[in-house]
Amino acid sequence: MFLEWQNILERKLISALKGFNVLLHILLAIALVVASALIVWQFTLEVAESLRDGQLARGFLHALGTLFIVWTLSSLISAEIEYVATSRFHLRVFIEVAMITLLRQLIVEPVQVVAGGSDGNAEVGIWHYAMLLGAIMVVGIVHRLVGDFKDKSA
Repeated sequence: MFLEWQNILERKLISALKGFNVLLHILLAIALVVASALIVWQFTLEVAESLRDGQLARGFLHALGTLFIVWTLSSLISAEIEYVATSRFHLRVFIEVAMITLLRQLIVEPVQVVAGGSDGNAEVGIWHYAMLLGAIMVVGIVHRLVGDFKDKSA
């Protein structure tokens, strides 16, 4: 008798958790769409501002940094679509987001240093960028290894 009640409770709990998970994924999908739309709007404003101010190079690089955020959101949206369709989530998505974030940092930070007018510490800057490049290489290798493993296991 006790085991029957336990099985019934477990099934109801699992059913409730699945329903809550569906709700969370709906909210996540809506948040990703809204965030993407806002970032695209910000990109448009940044391009217009750089054209108005006549600072095309700086504006372009800053807008490029914003597009990296769109790229990240696009990867997350693709992962959410894959998860909803197949109930599988791939590790490669996290690796792609890490790589995009590092690339964005590599491009945006020099623009911020120039825009801020601070010369910063040149030695720290060199080490910082060397570490960023090293991190990008490591993440790229991991991305490749995970992709190769996925292809072989399929």
